[in-house]
Amino acid sequence: MGSERAVAVFGAYGHTGRFVVAELRARGFRPVLVGRDPDKLKALAYGTEAHGTGVSGIHGVEGRAAGAYGTAPDIRAASADDPASVDRALTGAAAVINCAGPFATTAAPVIEAALRAGIPYLDVAAEIEANLDTFAHYAERAHEAQALIVPAMAFFGGFGDLLATAAMGDWATADEVHIAYGLSSWHPTAGTRTAGAVSRERRGAGRRIRYTAGRLEHRDDAPPTLEWPFPEPLGPRTVIGEFTMADVVTVPSHLTVPEVRTYMAAEAARDLSSPDTPAPAAVDERGRSDQTFLVDVVVRSGGAERRAVARGQDIYAVTAPLVVEATERVLTGRTRAVGVASAGRMFDAPDFLRALSPHISVALFT
Repeated sequence: MGSERAVAVFGAYGHTGRFVVAELRARGFRPVLVGRDPDKLKALAYGTEAHGTGVSGIHGVEGRAAGAYGTAPDIRAASADDPASVDRALTGAAAVINCAGPFATTAAPVIEAALRAGIPYLDVAAEIEANLDTFAHYAERAHEAQALIVPAMAFFGGFGDLLATAAMGDWATADEVHIAYGLSSWHPTAGTRTAGAVSRERRGAGRRIRYTAGRLEHRDDAPPTLEWPFPEPLGPRTVIGEFTMADVVTVPSHLTVPEVRTYMAAEAARDLSSPDTPAPAAVDERGRSDQTFLVDVVVRSGGAERRAVARGQDIYAVTAPLVVEATERVLTGRTRAVGVASAGRMFDAPDFLRALSPHISVALFT
């Protein structure tokens, strides 16, 4: 198999990284397993370590996938604070997917290495501040180099951006974008908790963010609680308003919308905030948890309203087809921008969402 199908996965043995590696293999790519700990990389590659879910290897498919290739797994130890090791890890790769949080620490070093290697960079960052950094620090350099950098290519950030972009349709501008997350539960990974702590430290204890009047605004008050009219079968649910996610970075990065608000089901928000909530547990052969989600996106312009509704299972697992589909499109030239661009700017949003149909059901009301 040629190097054009070799994709480095930085943070391969993390919870989301394992899903990404499995999805790459399923789609005929050759994952290059990259991470700080060589023992964990070997355990992942040869299926000798449980995933914390009762499923060994890469969600139980590593052995079959490796057998299909007939080659030994490609394992490369690297650390974000050692540029030479990251350069070695990316040697021969056609692209790199960064799954290693906190992205405030890893994004810049891996982007720098990708620029040196002349390969596309994608990540699954949900950290608002880390994504802001990527746009601010690399937009000009990446554009001048004709490089492709796609941050937040995940459930939070990329997916909401694709849905909002598809819902906009032929509208050049809109007044408001509302993205409501109806998660049945949220059992956060250790990486999610660490990334959240880093973001809270950066913005200051007790401060939160919202996007209003065309800019990000820091606030010290508590977010509002309200009811969101989710479509059936979920129906109306109590949500935390202004539960701000990475969508406030991705959506306004290319859509002219002065108000972008995100909402989270109150039950899921409580799960996330509780230190006693356990990590996700696998319930099927793919390693997915029993969490379900409904994402309801409403775009308003004047008196008109357009909507996109998506349903699926496990926000961590579904990040894998999102970022791997993006990688496939980047490597086959199905892109609409150069430089740093979010999913909705980089790709044909309706077509991209249709390609996710084996994993997510999407309905557009435009």
